[in-house]
Amino acid sequence: MALNTSRTDAAALHEKPEPFWLDPKKRAVLFQILVLGVVGLIAWYLISNTVANLQRQKIATGFDFLGKEAAFEIGESLIAYDASNTYARALVVGALNTVKVSFIGIVITVILGTFIGIARLSSNWLISRLAAAYIEFMQDIPVLIQLFFWYAIFYETLPSPRQALNPMHGVFLCNRGLIMPVPEFHPAYRYVFLAFVAACFLVWGLRRWARKRQDETGKTFPVFRVSLGLLVGLPLAVWMALGSPFSLNVPELRGFNFRGGTTLSPEFMALLLGLILYTAAFVAEVVRAGIQSVSKGQREAAMSLGLRPAQVLRLVILPQALRVIIPPLTSQMLNLTKNSSLAVAIGYPDFVSVANTTINQTGQSIEGVALIMVVYLFFSLSTSAFMNWYNKKVKLVER
Repeated sequence: MALNTSRTDAAALHEKPEPFWLDPKKRAVLFQILVLGVVGLIAWYLISNTVANLQRQKIATGFDFLGKEAAFEIGESLIAYDASNTYARALVVGALNTVKVSFIGIVITVILGTFIGIARLSSNWLISRLAAAYIEFMQDIPVLIQLFFWYAIFYETLPSPRQALNPMHGVFLCNRGLIMPVPEFHPAYRYVFLAFVAACFLVWGLRRWARKRQDETGKTFPVFRVSLGLLVGLPLAVWMALGSPFSLNVPELRGFNFRGGTTLSPEFMALLLGLILYTAAFVAEVVRAGIQSVSKGQREAAMSLGLRPAQVLRLVILPQALRVIIPPLTSQMLNLTKNSSLAVAIGYPDFVSVANTTINQTGQSIEGVALIMVVYLFFSLSTSAFMNWYNKKVKLVER
C-alpha cells in the first residue's frame, strides 16, 4: 500500500500543468482583459481623431468658455441672473430649472398615479372605467404632443392680461401664465421653518417608538393624527408666539402686465402638466400591478381582524406591494426627469435649452453635449440612489 501511494504521488508531481486556455476562470479573465483593451483602443482612436480634426480646423477645445460673459437673457431663474453673468452661471440656472420642474413633477405624479392606480381597482364600475380610460388615453399620446397641446391651450385659448380670469382674489390666469400672491418675507418665518424641521424629527422618532411599542405590547398608537398635529401645530404655535406676522404681495395689473406676486409661466405650466399627466398613467399601472401582486388571502385575513378597507390598504396591502412597485416606479421617475429635456420644444429654459444656446454662441459642441450627459447622469444616479435606499428601508424582512 505504501509503495502504491508513493508511486501515485510521484506521478502527480511529474504530471504536466493544465494549459491556461483550458481553465474557465483564467480564460474568462483573459477575455475581459482583451475586451477592455479593445474598448480602450477604440476610445483612444476616437478621442485622438477628434482632437486632431478640431486642431486642423482651428476650433478651440476645453471649458475655458464657462468663465466668459453669456450675453443672453433667461426668462425664468431661481437665482439672480442677467446677461452679464458667465456661461457657468447660465448653465446653473438651467440645471436648477430642470430640478424644479422634475422635483415638483415627481411628487405630484406619484400622488396622482397612486390615486388613479387604486381607482383602477375600485369596485365602483364608473370609477374603474374612468381610471382605465385615462390610463389608455394618456399612454397612447406621445408626451411631446401633449406638451404642444397644453402650450397651445395657454397661448391660444386664455385671454390677455387685461381680460385675465380671476377665479379668486389675487389669482389671475391668462396667456402670461398663472399669477398669484405670495407671502412677503419676515424674519419670523425662519423660526417657523426651524419649528417645522424639528417637528419632522419628532415625527420620525414618534413613528419608531410607536412601531417598537406595537411589536412589544400589540397596542397601536394614533401616529398619523399626532404626526399631523405636530407638523401643523408646532410651526403654527411658533408663528403665533412671534406675533402672527403675515402680509401678502398681491399682483396688480399695471399697463400690459401684472406686477407683484409670483408668476408661473405658460412654458413651465405646459411642461409640468404634460409630464405629470403622461407619467401618472404609467405610475398608475405600476401601482395597480403592485397591489394585485398581493394575494387575496392577505386582504381576507385583514378584514377578518375587523380592519376597515382604508386600514387594510394602508397597513397590509401597500407595505407588501411596495417591493413590487418601487423598482418600476424608479424607472418612471427617471423617465420624467429625462423627458423634461423636451422643454426646449416649447421654450422653457431648462438645462438642455440653455446648453444649446451656449453651444450656438461658443461653438463648443462637444463640451456642451458632454455637460448635458454628465448633468442628466447625475440626476439619474441621484434619483436611483435615493430610491434604492428607500427600497431597502421598506422591504419586508423574511424570517
